[in-house]
Amino acid sequence: MSEEFAHRPFDELGGLLKGKMALRRQKEPKKVAKAAVETVAPEMTDEELFREAMLNVKEIKEFTQIPYSRGKLKPPPCKDDDDDYGDKECLDTLRAIRDGKRPIDIRKTQEYIEWNNPAHRNVFTLHLHEGRYSVQDFLDLHGSTLAEAELIITDFIKESVRKSHRCVKIIHGRGLRSPNGPVLKNAITGWLSGRMRKYVMAFATAPQYDGGLGALYILLKKG
Repeated sequence: MSEEFAHRPFDELGGLLKGKMALRRQKEPKKVAKAAVETVAPEMTDEELFREAMLNVKEIKEFTQIPYSRGKLKPPPCKDDDDDYGDKECLDTLRAIRDGKRPIDIRKTQEYIEWNNPAHRNVFTLHLHEGRYSVQDFLDLHGSTLAEAELIITDFIKESVRKSHRCVKIIHGRGLRSPNGPVLKNAITGWLSGRMRKYVMAFATAPQYDGGLGALYILLKKG
Protein backbone atom coordinates (compact mmCIF):
# COMPACT_ATOMS: atom_id res chain seq x y z
CA MET A 1 0.00 0.00 0.00
CA SER A 2 1.28 3.41 -0.92
CA GLU A 3 2.27 5.68 1.94
CA GLU A 4 0.51 8.55 0.25
CA PHE A 5 -2.85 6.92 0.74
CA ALA A 6 -2.19 5.37 4.18
CA HIS A 7 -4.57 6.56 6.98
CA ARG A 8 -2.99 6.55 10.45
CA PRO A 9 -5.21 8.55 12.89
CA PHE A 10 -3.52 7.27 16.13
CA ASP A 11 0.08 8.04 15.25
CA GLU A 12 0.09 11.22 17.31
CA LEU A 13 -1.72 9.60 20.27
CA GLY A 14 1.40 7.87 21.55
CA GLY A 15 3.38 11.11 21.81
CA LEU A 16 0.49 12.85 23.58
CA LEU A 17 0.29 10.13 26.21
CA LYS A 18 4.03 10.22 26.83
CA GLY A 19 3.89 13.99 27.41
CA LYS A 20 1.06 13.74 29.93
CA MET A 21 2.83 10.97 31.85
CA ALA A 22 5.99 13.06 32.10
CA LEU A 23 3.99 16.09 33.34
CA ARG A 24 2.28 13.98 35.99
CA ARG A 25 5.64 12.70 37.27
CA GLN A 26 6.84 16.28 37.72
CA LYS A 27 3.80 17.23 39.82
CA GLU A 28 3.93 14.22 42.16
CA PRO A 29 5.92 14.82 45.46
CA LYS A 30 9.04 12.86 45.84
CA LYS A 31 8.78 10.05 48.36
CA VAL A 32 11.32 10.10 51.17
CA ALA A 33 12.78 6.75 52.04
CA LYS A 34 11.98 5.65 55.53
CA ALA A 35 14.82 5.03 57.87
CA ALA A 36 15.53 1.44 58.49
CA VAL A 37 15.60 1.98 62.24
CA GLU A 38 13.23 4.49 63.95
CA THR A 39 14.75 6.72 66.69
CA VAL A 40 13.16 6.51 70.12
CA ALA A 41 12.98 9.72 72.24
CA PRO A 42 14.61 9.34 75.67
CA GLU A 43 12.34 9.36 78.75
CA MET A 44 11.96 12.76 80.51
CA THR A 45 12.02 13.33 84.25
CA ASP A 46 9.08 14.83 86.11
CA GLU A 47 10.92 18.13 86.49
CA GLU A 48 11.68 18.27 82.73
CA LEU A 49 8.07 17.49 81.89
CA PHE A 50 6.90 20.23 84.25
CA ARG A 51 9.29 22.80 82.77
CA GLU A 52 8.19 21.89 79.26
CA ALA A 53 4.53 22.26 80.24
CA MET A 54 5.22 25.66 81.84
CA LEU A 55 7.07 27.17 78.87
CA ASN A 56 4.14 29.33 77.72
CA VAL A 57 2.74 30.05 81.19
CA LYS A 58 2.83 33.72 82.21
CA GLU A 59 2.62 35.16 85.73
CA ILE A 60 -0.42 37.29 86.57
CA LYS A 61 1.09 40.00 88.74
CA GLU A 62 -2.31 41.24 89.89
CA PHE A 63 -2.81 37.96 91.79
CA THR A 64 0.51 37.93 93.65
CA GLN A 65 -0.99 40.11 96.40
CA ILE A 66 -4.70 39.76 96.94
CA PRO A 67 -6.10 42.62 99.07
CA TYR A 68 -8.50 41.80 101.87
CA SER A 69 -10.29 43.66 104.61
CA ARG A 70 -10.97 42.46 108.12
CA GLY A 71 -14.57 42.33 109.09
CA LYS A 72 -15.68 44.06 112.26
CA LEU A 73 -16.69 41.85 115.13
CA LYS A 74 -20.29 42.39 116.05
CA PRO A 75 -21.64 41.67 119.53
CA PRO A 76 -24.18 38.87 119.74
CA PRO A 77 -27.76 40.07 119.45
CA CYS A 78 -29.53 40.73 122.72
CA LYS A 79 -32.92 39.25 123.35
CA ASP A 80 -35.77 41.17 124.88
CA ASP A 81 -36.70 38.39 127.30
CA ASP A 82 -36.58 39.13 131.02
CA ASP A 83 -33.99 36.38 131.56
CA ASP A 84 -31.56 38.14 129.21
CA TYR A 85 -31.91 41.57 130.76
CA GLY A 86 -28.53 41.26 132.52
CA ASP A 87 -26.71 40.42 129.28
CA LYS A 88 -28.31 43.38 127.53
CA GLU A 89 -27.34 45.71 130.35
CA CYS A 90 -23.75 44.43 130.22
CA LEU A 91 -23.53 45.03 126.47
CA ASP A 92 -24.97 48.52 126.87
CA THR A 93 -22.29 49.27 129.47
CA LEU A 94 -19.51 48.02 127.20
CA ARG A 95 -20.78 50.13 124.31
CA ALA A 96 -20.89 53.20 126.54
CA ILE A 97 -17.29 52.60 127.66
CA ARG A 98 -16.20 52.06 124.06
CA ASP A 99 -17.84 55.32 122.95
CA GLY A 100 -16.32 57.27 125.86
CA LYS A 101 -19.71 57.94 127.42
CA ARG A 102 -18.96 56.05 130.62
CA PRO A 103 -15.67 56.05 132.60
CA ILE A 104 -13.91 52.87 133.64
CA ASP A 105 -13.64 52.11 137.34
CA ILE A 106 -9.90 51.35 137.46
CA ARG A 107 -10.24 50.00 141.01
CA LYS A 108 -11.87 46.93 139.45
CA THR A 109 -8.98 46.24 137.08
CA GLN A 110 -6.02 43.95 137.70
CA GLU A 111 -3.56 46.84 137.39
CA TYR A 112 -4.94 48.76 140.34
CA ILE A 113 -2.77 48.62 143.47
CA GLU A 114 -3.06 49.89 147.03
CA TRP A 115 -1.22 49.29 150.29
CA ASN A 116 -1.76 50.34 153.87
CA ASN A 117 1.01 50.33 156.46
CA PRO A 118 -0.15 48.01 159.31
CA ALA A 119 1.12 50.61 161.78
CA HIS A 120 -1.42 53.15 160.45
CA ARG A 121 -4.74 51.37 160.11
CA ASN A 122 -6.73 54.59 160.32
CA VAL A 123 -5.75 55.62 156.78
CA PHE A 124 -8.32 54.95 154.05
CA THR A 125 -6.59 54.15 150.79
CA LEU A 126 -9.85 54.86 148.97
CA HIS A 127 -9.61 58.51 150.05
CA LEU A 128 -6.03 58.58 148.80
CA HIS A 129 -7.04 57.14 145.43
CA GLU A 130 -9.93 59.58 145.10
CA GLY A 131 -7.53 62.52 145.42
CA ARG A 132 -8.72 63.85 148.75
CA TYR A 133 -5.11 64.63 149.69
CA SER A 134 -3.40 67.52 147.92
CA VAL A 135 -0.38 66.39 145.88
CA GLN A 136 2.56 68.56 146.88
CA ASP A 137 5.29 67.18 144.60
CA PHE A 138 5.77 64.55 141.90
CA LEU A 139 8.49 62.43 140.30
CA ASP A 140 8.49 61.22 136.70
CA LEU A 141 10.52 58.03 136.13
CA HIS A 142 10.05 57.69 132.38
CA GLY A 143 13.39 56.82 130.75
CA SER A 144 15.00 55.65 134.02
CA THR A 145 16.54 52.22 134.48
CA LEU A 146 15.65 50.07 137.44
CA ALA A 147 18.90 50.86 139.27
CA GLU A 148 18.54 54.59 138.60
CA ALA A 149 14.90 54.58 139.71
CA GLU A 150 15.75 53.05 143.09
CA LEU A 151 18.26 55.81 143.89
CA ILE A 152 16.01 58.57 142.59
CA ILE A 153 12.97 57.38 144.56
CA THR A 154 14.97 57.02 147.77
CA ASP A 155 16.25 60.59 147.54
CA PHE A 156 12.81 61.88 146.51
CA ILE A 157 10.98 60.29 149.45
CA LYS A 158 13.56 61.41 151.99
CA GLU A 159 13.53 64.96 150.65
CA SER A 160 9.72 65.04 150.63
CA VAL A 161 9.62 63.94 154.30
CA ARG A 162 12.22 66.56 155.16
CA LYS A 163 10.00 69.19 153.53
CA SER A 164 7.00 67.90 155.52
CA HIS A 165 5.10 66.90 152.39
CA ARG A 166 2.18 64.60 153.18
CA CYS A 167 1.18 63.43 149.68
CA VAL A 168 3.40 63.00 146.61
CA LYS A 169 2.98 61.34 143.23
CA ILE A 170 5.33 59.01 141.35
CA ILE A 171 4.76 58.48 137.63
CA HIS A 172 6.04 55.00 136.74
CA GLY A 173 4.12 54.10 133.59
CA ARG A 174 2.17 50.92 132.95
CA GLY A 175 4.96 48.80 131.47
CA LEU A 176 2.76 47.49 128.67
CA ARG A 177 5.71 47.20 126.26
CA SER A 178 7.75 45.08 128.64
CA PRO A 179 7.71 41.34 127.78
CA ASN A 180 7.94 40.51 131.50
CA GLY A 181 5.17 42.83 132.62
CA PRO A 182 5.42 46.11 134.57
CA VAL A 183 8.90 45.63 136.08
CA LEU A 184 9.37 49.19 137.37
CA LYS A 185 5.87 49.42 138.80
CA ASN A 186 6.25 46.17 140.74
CA ALA A 187 9.69 47.19 142.00
CA ILE A 188 8.41 50.54 143.32
CA THR A 189 5.60 48.96 145.31
CA GLY A 190 8.12 46.51 146.76
CA TRP A 191 10.49 49.32 147.83
CA LEU A 192 7.73 51.44 149.35
CA SER A 193 6.17 48.58 151.32
CA GLY A 194 9.58 47.16 152.28
CA ARG A 195 12.72 49.02 153.30
CA MET A 196 11.08 52.46 152.80
CA ARG A 197 7.94 51.71 154.80
CA LYS A 198 9.25 53.79 157.71
CA TYR A 199 8.47 56.87 155.60
CA VAL A 200 5.20 55.63 154.04
CA MET A 201 1.73 55.40 155.55
CA ALA A 202 -0.09 54.22 152.44
CA PHE A 203 -0.08 54.32 148.65
CA ALA A 204 -2.68 53.77 145.94
CA THR A 205 -3.10 54.07 142.20
CA ALA A 206 -3.79 57.64 141.12
CA PRO A 207 -7.24 58.56 139.76
CA GLN A 208 -7.86 58.41 136.03
CA TYR A 209 -7.57 62.18 135.53
CA ASP A 210 -4.10 62.33 137.15
CA GLY A 211 -2.17 59.44 135.63
CA GLY A 212 -4.43 56.54 136.45
CA LEU A 213 -2.80 53.12 136.28
CA GLY A 214 0.53 54.69 135.33
CA ALA A 215 0.95 56.73 138.52
CA LEU A 216 0.96 56.26 142.26
CA TYR A 217 -0.20 58.49 145.14
CA ILE A 218 1.93 58.12 148.29
CA LEU A 219 0.88 59.31 151.75
CA LEU A 220 3.97 60.08 153.86
CA LYS A 221 4.49 60.23 157.59
CA LYS A 222 5.09 63.51 159.27
CA GLY A 223 8.79 64.40 159.39
